[in-house]
Amino acid sequence: MAANIALVDDDRNILTSVSIAMQAEGFITRVYSDSEAALHAILENPPDLAIFDIKMPKMDGLELLRKVREKSNLPVIFLTSKDEELDEALGLAMGADDYIKKPFSQRLLIARVKSILRRTEFIKSLEEGQDDESAEPIVRGSLEMDPARHLVRWKDANVTLTVTEFMILETLAHRPGVVKSRNQLMDAAYQDDVYVDDRTIDSHIKRLRRKFREVDAEFDAIDTLYGAGYRYTE
Repeated sequence: MAANIALVDDDRNILTSVSIAMQAEGFITRVYSDSEAALHAILENPPDLAIFDIKMPKMDGLELLRKVREKSNLPVIFLTSKDEELDEALGLAMGADDYIKKPFSQRLLIARVKSILRRTEFIKSLEEGQDDESAEPIVRGSLEMDPARHLVRWKDANVTLTVTEFMILETLAHRPGVVKSRNQLMDAAYQDDVYVDDRTIDSHIKRLRRKFREVDAEFDAIDTLYGAGYRYTE
């Protein structure tokens, strides 16, 4: 079945061009130029993935994401302008899966959409009981990860992670003490040569730390080695 994509942007030219490109790839698109109308429609009939512009009247993309996150873990990609670096960081911290700067190529956007949909579809299949026998649970000190069920626990407390966050943490936890460069983490979380910059990985790491510190204020198992990357320490 074709994936359903919700596009939210007050620029009708972008809505039209992105919608046409998505439909050419076989996706079903729903377009909204009004973020408040989009919120109601998304919560009433959730799509498979949504693409939000950040700067919009009435309700901007950040507020729209916040309200969606109260009800759903819907995958979200942000569209941002070159001068919106702070907004990008805030968006990732709030749970966006990725962001793309305007102007952007349709090919890049489609590649990222496909990459995120593949990961979320894999997780859905596992949640429906189609276990991957090769995905053995990972236990590293106080950390427990079950890749087959996308479950994470820290000191017996559940930690809810996005697909991207899970894959980054899984890569680090597989070999405790081994430094993983940003490029290695990008390869683990973003397949098919989808380009992301260093700041995207850094933002995901910040979100991981924040989520673990919500259940354990003393969490310090992810180290930063400046100029080298990150490592997990038991």
